[in-house]
Amino acid sequence: MVLFCYDFDDSGPTGRLSDGAKPYLSNYLANCENPNLAANTEHTDARESVILTVTYAERWGVVTGASSGIGTEFARQLAGRGMHLVLTARREDELKQLAEELYTAHGTKTEVITADLTNPTEPQRIYDEIKQRGIEVELLVNNAGIGFAGAIEQTDVSRMMEMIQVNITALTELTYLVLPEMLSRKAGGVINVASVAAFQPVAYNGVYSASKAYVLHFSESLWAETHQRGVIVMALCPGTTATNFFNASGVPHWLEKHPSQTPEAVVRAGLTGLDKRRQYYVSGRKNYILSLLVRLATRATVVKGSIKYFKPKKQK
Repeated sequence: MVLFCYDFDDSGPTGRLSDGAKPYLSNYLANCENPNLAANTEHTDARESVILTVTYAERWGVVTGASSGIGTEFARQLAGRGMHLVLTARREDELKQLAEELYTAHGTKTEVITADLTNPTEPQRIYDEIKQRGIEVELLVNNAGIGFAGAIEQTDVSRMMEMIQVNITALTELTYLVLPEMLSRKAGGVINVASVAAFQPVAYNGVYSASKAYVLHFSESLWAETHQRGVIVMALCPGTTATNFFNASGVPHWLEKHPSQTPEAVVRAGLTGLDKRRQYYVSGRKNYILSLLVRLATRATVVKGSIKYFKPKKQK
């Protein structure tokens, strides 16, 4: 994602830290042997229990946006831990194929609920169907999301409203629907998939980056309320990930120009963070360090540094 601390060439950040950023990074690393561990435990209360919040085997999880990318990988890794799953997305055929794959590989149960979260009535319908099927949710993975990058003049306002509905409203509603029962059992977890874009504003990507900032702050706030009651709400913040997301967001050649993580690595990081009861977790050490470095510059510097990333090329 866009960061002021990198040198730039014509294609964007070069991957080399700028001279001004190096002293800050050296000082930080000198005082923190494990940055990802240190920052994610900065709010840990020494009195809290170290119980395992989520039990996977023979329990039920819900994964939204499960038909591709990170959502599909969450389903695979959770089933690998013995968890039964409710899979939801718009594409029923892909969900059914995934359900068959999981049963063949792991023998786990799978329920499929086809849903389009751009429809405001869908979160409640999903929850009601889960209850009707007698399923007790141990883990909710709010993975479904929409992206867009482009100039103001190219922006479809209705699409931005759909992004807010999926990335913010549906995520919020599903989270509040499942949390009371988890709290009553004193067990359970919610993983809300955010992004490293949550840590800074991003030009030409304003609604998306703002929506992910909401997910991060929302999740951390709920973590503070729930983590001493046996329930963890965590924001997972991936960097660039090798999925179809950028093509769908109008940036078709992004993965060709930037290093990326695999969905497998992102999901492993997310489950590690949940098991460690973190309020947020950035996948990848480099992504984590970069998420910290934006705090060292003025907000104007950070957002101006983001312009090169998604600014549309001039038409010849």
